[in-house]
Amino acid sequence: MVSEYLKQNTAEFHDAAEKLFSSDKIFSKTFTLEDYKKIINTNYLMLLHSENKIFNSLSDKFSEKLQLDQRVKLPLIEKDLASLALENQTASHDFELENDYEALGAMYVIEGSTLGGNVIAKQLSKTEGFDNVTFNFFGCYQENTGPMWKNFKEVLDTEVTEENYNEVLSGAKKLYTFLLNVN
Repeated sequence: MVSEYLKQNTAEFHDAAEKLFSSDKIFSKTFTLEDYKKIINTNYLMLLHSENKIFNSLSDKFSEKLQLDQRVKLPLIEKDLASLALENQTASHDFELENDYEALGAMYVIEGSTLGGNVIAKQLSKTEGFDNVTFNFFGCYQENTGPMWKNFKEVLDTEVTEENYNEVLSGAKKLYTFLLNVN
């Protein structure tokens, strides 16, 4: 299953992202509003440079099965930017995807961030100093987070054959690398 292959082969990138964002501080309730601004701004830059490219790279078959119209996150994170008094930016870096499979790999990173983001939003909403924070991006799927993730993994695992695993992994690594180096 490609979802397991991705999980195993991107673990070091995932861990690096958690370290970059000081994720350990979220559960010790020492995560600050400045930490949150950093995580939102970095995810914003990732989405700004990749979301449209991912969606435009996917064939109609994937667009339909993945319900892409329900997965648009850039306008949501822009609401978070506004509420945090952070500025919108224009895309200034190259981010290219070669095909459907790389797009799916990049999308794996974004969809995974919403899965973890749901946990982050719940935890931070109980943390002092986050009373007035809206979690538009991290709470994007609300109670549908589990089903949306399950749908994404199902499409990956049923539509991607082993011969394309490395291309999917390449897309995931491209976006993780971008995320880790965008600031």
